[in-house]
Amino acid sequence: MQFNKTSKHKIISSLGREETAMKNETVKTGMKIGATTGVLAFLVAGVMPGFYFGSYGTLILLQQLMGGPVEPTLFVRAAIVIGIAVGLACAAVVCVAAGGLLGTALGYIVSAPTKAEKHQAASGKA
Repeated sequence: MQFNKTSKHKIISSLGREETAMKNETVKTGMKIGATTGVLAFLVAGVMPGFYFGSYGTLILLQQLMGGPVEPTLFVRAAIVIGIAVGLACAAVVCVAAGGLLGTALGYIVSAPTKAEKHQAASGKA
């Protein structure tokens, strides 16, 4: 059974979930804006720490595993490159997740007054 757009809206409004659908749209939009802002924050302020902590962490780990100073061999250089990639990935995940979380919270905050206004208008009519 297929529904067109108008029948979908009729079903939503008949179930009383129209405002929930609108709230979900607002929250999803806030999450997308927050995640995009998180990507921009990563590009501006997350690339350098990703490089730094990834390479430094890998050097410390290799130094502990080898028991002393690390020689610049091919294995060590490859491990540092992998460490830098892991550091960048971790920094990107943290920035995008934090931005998405903040955007979702702002989406809830923005959608709250409209729900309160509808509730107040409904109680005023009764």
